[in-house]
Amino acid sequence: MIKFFLMVNKQGQTRLSKYYEHVDVNKRTLLETEVIKSCLSRSNEQCSFIEYKDFKLIYRQYAALFIVVGVNDTENEMAIYEFIHNFVEVLDEYFSRVEPINELLKRGSALEPQQASVSTTPIY
Repeated sequence: MIKFFLMVNKQGQTRLSKYYEHVDVNKRTLLETEVIKSCLSRSNEQCSFIEYKDFKLIYRQYAALFIVVGVNDTENEMAIYEFIHNFVEVLDEYFSRVEPINELLKRGSALEPQQASVSTTPIY
């Protein structure tokens, strides 16, 4: 089961966070800081799966953006790794490039994208 989903830039700033279990706001800040530090300190040659406390972290880097998913011990790491990639492909299709997502999510809130860059095709 997914516990949380984070999008973080290379400077360690959280751009998007979604929690699927209740976590106090004070504990979220500490958790995000530790999780981000764990992921950003790893080299490209190291595995994208990290055992962290009582759950696992699965992350992928796309340009200046890290996407981190925290899951319980029974979750399939490769399935979540592929889920992250599929999520980025959807963002890429919708926004035409993933890199501007960092710009759309300034200060933790979504900003209005330029109309020309957003597809007018309805999503079903």
